Amino acid sequence: MRRVIYVILAILIILGVAKSCLRADVANFDKPELRDKADTIFYDYPGQKNVTVNGVDYLQSQAQLGNFGGTFVTSTIGEGPKTFNPFNAKDNISSTMSEIMYDGLVTTDVVTGETIPKLAKSFTVNGCEYIIHLRHGIKWSDGKPITADDVVFTWKDIIFGGYGNTSTRDSVVIDGKLPTVEKLDNYTVKFVTPKPFAPFLRMLSSPIAPKHIFEPAVKRGKAYFDGYLSTNTNPKEFVTSGAFRIKEYVPAQRAVFEKNPNYYVINKKDEKLPYLDRIVYLIVGDINNQVLKFEGGELDEISLQGANVARFKEMEKHSDFKVYNIGPDTGTMYIAMNMNNRKDEKGKYYVPKIKQKWFRDKNFRQAVDFAIDRDNMVFNIANGLAQPLFTPETLNSIFLNKNLKPYPKDLNKSLELLKKSGFYWDKTGKLFDKSKNRVEFDLYTNAGNTEREAIGVMVKQDLEDLGMKVNFKPVEFNSLVNKLMSTLDWDMVIMGFTGSPLEPNGGKNVWLSDGTLHIFNQRLEKDLNSPRDGFETKLDEMFIKGALATDFKDRKKYYDEYQAIVYDEKPLIYIYSPIRIAALRNKFKNIYPTSLGGVTHNIEEIYIKEK
Repeated sequence: MRRVIYVILAILIILGVAKSCLRADVANFDKPELRDKADTIFYDYPGQKNVTVNGVDYLQSQAQLGNFGGTFVTSTIGEGPKTFNPFNAKDNISSTMSEIMYDGLVTTDVVTGETIPKLAKSFTVNGCEYIIHLRHGIKWSDGKPITADDVVFTWKDIIFGGYGNTSTRDSVVIDGKLPTVEKLDNYTVKFVTPKPFAPFLRMLSSPIAPKHIFEPAVKRGKAYFDGYLSTNTNPKEFVTSGAFRIKEYVPAQRAVFEKNPNYYVINKKDEKLPYLDRIVYLIVGDINNQVLKFEGGELDEISLQGANVARFKEMEKHSDFKVYNIGPDTGTMYIAMNMNNRKDEKGKYYVPKIKQKWFRDKNFRQAVDFAIDRDNMVFNIANGLAQPLFTPETLNSIFLNKNLKPYPKDLNKSLELLKKSGFYWDKTGKLFDKSKNRVEFDLYTNAGNTEREAIGVMVKQDLEDLGMKVNFKPVEFNSLVNKLMSTLDWDMVIMGFTGSPLEPNGGKNVWLSDGTLHIFNQRLEKDLNSPRDGFETKLDEMFIKGALATDFKDRKKYYDEYQAIVYDEKPLIYIYSPIRIAALRNKFKNIYPTSLGGVTHNIEEIYIKEK
């Protein structure tokens, strides 16, 4: 462990980062609403402000004036997006590309973490009542006005109506009831929650849909909507509010976005942004190919895994890019076991009963956890640029339960736990359960993500040290998502969730027993009324109480408890929290990285300097 710490500190010194930045100044997260500006220690983002020009309520960039034109080329691994419909997106790349095109009423200040207006010009909160004042005069990309009708339609018909991915709807259910939404006038909307609900304001960052475009699809029903604005849709059919809109999509090759001529952000000369003409996402298959394309000059930006950081930092001295440290990752990586004990429509168990007994056994899950060598993974995979993780909240979360202490790999503890549940070993060291079944299962992750593939190799070895037989199977991402969310045909998986260090309620759909991402015991629609395990019921209770509490200390008490339950029960086994490192070409200006926003959070303000 000492060697790992030395490596971390050495690389952080190379990157010009103080030791205290390793945890993104967790100590500065003591205030419930705001984060100290300490995590903007390197860059002072000037932000944007409301201005009214000729009766139109714009957001005005306070960044330096730039040049118009040019293309920004980035990339994604895997097979590309599954949809461009923001309400159907269930995977990260689909969500990312949707967010380019559709804005919400509010967003998160990338410096302070405050909730600030976006499509809204302003808002007021009075107990359960939320009054949203929209910007006057702003337009969709087709020139139609953005009004209260769009907001009410989006929330009432799409989100509350249960169309597409229901995660947002599920996250705002309060005591079994949904909030109400009504139009007060063309530019004013009122939401009312059944009870005071701390996370609701931040949930208003969900994208708003143009009613005149989406309403016909909604009227045709949920089955039609599930395929609406798919990757096969003609780009001319898209009407958007964000800085960019889709121009071209070539499956497994690229997605090209062009600037929205009606975007409502302007510069200090009142010229409409964005500065860039296009954003191109190259679909590169795997991380190794991504690195090669960046080194070959085909990409302008790349997120770096720990193994590549030292080399890129050395290359930076004589290259045309800069390496940025963005702080601890806001997402989590984990190992999950399929604890499902239900049957499909044909009466067949999703998970064979033999494996159910293993995965639903707390001793078995804890034995797996103690066998995982996180320190080895941090050192050999993340190259020291990470810390072992033991909770669902990230190391920079204001809700992190600091009482849950880390611990090292302990095979003796694993053996003891397995023996408690009647497992035994034959003369060759192979592990059997008390019914004499050989312990053998499949371990999945998404192919092309070399970091997760490397983790999978190490997990396989760690568990085979216990006598288990592990069949490691990287598979294409979309196929894996189908296994996890639809067929439920899987044993163990290494995956990740995005997250927020500011609001645990965003993970409600993971931890509520009927949540759409309750991966370790996923319930399809027909299974929603099936029995809950004891700790699942307790997690339900903690998330409900945590959202209804309005005082930060009260909320933290409930979220501390949920983390303690996960820490003990191990429905998900967390691996490590990497530090996010990115490289970006020097030709781009108005770059203000923050731990909340990343490197290109202000893409509409970024421009290419003249040669």
